[in-house]
Amino acid sequence: MNFLKLFLVLAMVMAITLSATTTETSQLPHADREMPTSFRGAGRFLGQKPRPFLTCDRRPEICSMKGSQGPFCCNKKCVDVETDKFNCGKCGKKCGYSKICCEGKCVSPLFNHKHCGRCNHHCRKGKSCVYGMCSYA
Repeated sequence: MNFLKLFLVLAMVMAITLSATTTETSQLPHADREMPTSFRGAGRFLGQKPRPFLTCDRRPEICSMKGSQGPFCCNKKCVDVETDKFNCGKCGKKCGYSKICCEGKCVSPLFNHKHCGRCNHHCRKGKSCVYGMCSYA
């Protein structure tokens, strides 16, 4: 019986202490409150206010803004279908192993004389592209 009384008194003291702390923190200005445990949507620096998470499927105009990865929206991401290996020429078209996306087409930079080693690197007339280099060996 004494244990039960002690337990109830201890529970009441904890409840009063908890409610007093909650009241004090709710009266503090926003900057003095504790940070949330989730940082999803937070800016680069922890002191910044969280920014809303925007995707191009809901707001396609963000793909045409300065600093965007590309003008097309594929799988909620802005991409350039002319150069993106995972969306080459159209959304969802992936280039195979050792191929890159040049001008919206999957090409092998190891043996393509128009895209030797990288996009739009032409080998001179009469030279061949071998292992991504013009006139290898």
